[in-house]
Amino acid sequence: MPNISRRGEEMPASPIRKLVPLSNAAKARGVKVYHLNIGQPDLPTPEIGLDALRHIDRKILEYSPSEGLLSLRQKLEKYYKRFDINVDVDDIIVTTGGSEAVLFAFMACLDPGDEIIVPEPAYANYMAFAISAGAKIVTVPSSIDEGFALPPVEKFEELITPRTKGILICNPNNPTGYLYTQKEMNQIRDIVKKYDLFLFSDEVYREFCYTGAPYISAFHLPGIEEQVVLIDSVSKRYSECGIRIGAIITKHKELKKNVMKFCQARLSPPLLGQIVAEASIDAPSDYMLMTYNEYVERRKFLIDGLNKIPGCYSPIPMGAFYTVVSLPVDDADKFCEWCLRDFEYDGATVFMAPASGFYTTPGMGKNEVRMAYVLNKEDLSKALKVLAEALKAYPGRTI
Repeated sequence: MPNISRRGEEMPASPIRKLVPLSNAAKARGVKVYHLNIGQPDLPTPEIGLDALRHIDRKILEYSPSEGLLSLRQKLEKYYKRFDINVDVDDIIVTTGGSEAVLFAFMACLDPGDEIIVPEPAYANYMAFAISAGAKIVTVPSSIDEGFALPPVEKFEELITPRTKGILICNPNNPTGYLYTQKEMNQIRDIVKKYDLFLFSDEVYREFCYTGAPYISAFHLPGIEEQVVLIDSVSKRYSECGIRIGAIITKHKELKKNVMKFCQARLSPPLLGQIVAEASIDAPSDYMLMTYNEYVERRKFLIDGLNKIPGCYSPIPMGAFYTVVSLPVDDADKFCEWCLRDFEYDGATVFMAPASGFYTTPGMGKNEVRMAYVLNKEDLSKALKVLAEALKAYPGRTI
């Protein structure tokens, strides 16, 4: 038989989805599974977006322009200006989700063998997209003991080589919920400027910042405007992951031309998704306030509950709707599998994402998991009880 590709062999399995077969098997046995593993919001999609979908009045569901519908990009331009992100409609390219935005940004900016520096833990699919582009992710470890703050500038500079093309940040961060400070963003800007790098900035969680401090976009950093490649998505802020609409925003004209070639090769982003996204941008302010307040309450409820469980520790996440938790277990991968395969309490179990899949440094995250607080507080309460009982019963517990 012919050999499969080395690229496919190197592609990492998703730490978020790889345990789905065990989850499905547990459900088939009649076990209730509390999903803390994936950032799929349970809050309703804005009614204005659903109405747009219900009332589509077209005789043909045609291709859209490769860069996305002009009307959607015009709406996005106005949306970004609400956050003092001053971009023009021609700086915005609509993509098939934020995932395609990252992939196309890498494909357009990086040659095989080029390197990107990324603080870890990091969203696992960054590694997959880098492998797809033939590029290499080089990581700077951050620590749960320091709340996953940005590593010192010197740690970045130690990793810069002639193959380094960019730095990638996610702010607010997935998986940690960390929110970079103005000082940290200025340090990143200075490195990007000094070494003439791209700054890939994934900002899909900008609505969910809990510090009270102003939201800081990469486009707020003076002097590197044409080096910024902003990654965005409507999936999380409007609870519409399934419509697959994201965007690349760049003022770099040659980069935009490169991205457009990949956009043309895949023809167009989803038409129906764009219709829903365009309408959702007009969601009333009380919708956004409702989602924000709900996540604030869930965050406090979950973090308080986790830190009361003996041996558990989670720093307080300042953004997004995730946290990374250290558990009193010998191996979080094994523990997560065990919870789904061998454990239930009161007819239920928990599904978590092992944090090792968000690191590339061997051995890091061995006793950590990522949790998404995308369940209501009643379900979070039950999930916390199940987790506490699981930790008592797990053969590899360390306390």
